[in-house]
Amino acid sequence: MTYRFQERVILVTGGAGGIGSTLCRRFAAGGATLVVVDRDKARIDRMADGLPGTGHTAYCADLTDRSCVEELFDHVAQRHGRLDVLVNNVGMTSAERFDTRSVESIEEELAVNLLSPLVTTRLAVPLLRASDDPRVITTVSLGGIFPLGETPIYTASKFGLRGAMLSIGLDLRDKGILAGSVMPSAIDTRMLRQEAVDGGNSLQFQDAPQRPSDVVDTVVGLLDRPRLEAYTRPRESILVRLVMLAPNLLPRLFPPFRRRGERGMARYLEELRQRGLTRRTDDGWELVETP
Repeated sequence: MTYRFQERVILVTGGAGGIGSTLCRRFAAGGATLVVVDRDKARIDRMADGLPGTGHTAYCADLTDRSCVEELFDHVAQRHGRLDVLVNNVGMTSAERFDTRSVESIEEELAVNLLSPLVTTRLAVPLLRASDDPRVITTVSLGGIFPLGETPIYTASKFGLRGAMLSIGLDLRDKGILAGSVMPSAIDTRMLRQEAVDGGNSLQFQDAPQRPSDVVDTVVGLLDRPRLEAYTRPRESILVRLVMLAPNLLPRLFPPFRRRGERGMARYLEELRQRGLTRRTDDGWELVETP
């Protein structure tokens, strides 16, 4: 089947980011009406104004605040009366190491990456039930399968999110709501660039980062053919799943993976420099902010 976007109401969280904005443009080009949600009001206003078609809404909300999520869905109910597709795409990471970062930053990352998608999905259910073909798609990560040594809180959140969404998909399927997840590896977004500049998780750079459009293609494929999980790079997914059959081997596998990843990160930083997105400093690297 080919999913028809015409006249569908689609809500995308993290809609101002690299993946979210690319998703919104793809859906709007197909004829969908978008509710673009993000904490950055200026960016989502520009995003919604630049989308093809009409009727799109930019909604500024902190999804870690339940009252904001409730107000968001009150807005969707009043404006549209239903929700056809919820895309949980909000996320964050940090290059701070576990043994030195603050407890508050740990709580924030878990709230953004794990708790907010679950609360958002739960509160969306009444509006999804008003649709004749309700869907939930969540951006997870291969970090939900393979432990990332430098970013254990990100790993914890994605392990939890993957398991929760598998369970939710099984539970809601018999109730008429199809839920699935996309499992990308590293994606060339501002979040990944910041992580590379900060010297974050080198394990993500085994291969060159993918483009946001690769995730969008996987999401569209999941709408075309609903299933519990879809992978942007099947070869990578097979590798990490094989490795996790024997997790006690990880201490021996990490050093070569890390060395390969560090070389990949160095290549990525140099590529970003050539694109005018980073520059060298006395202390290392920094992002070049673009309009």
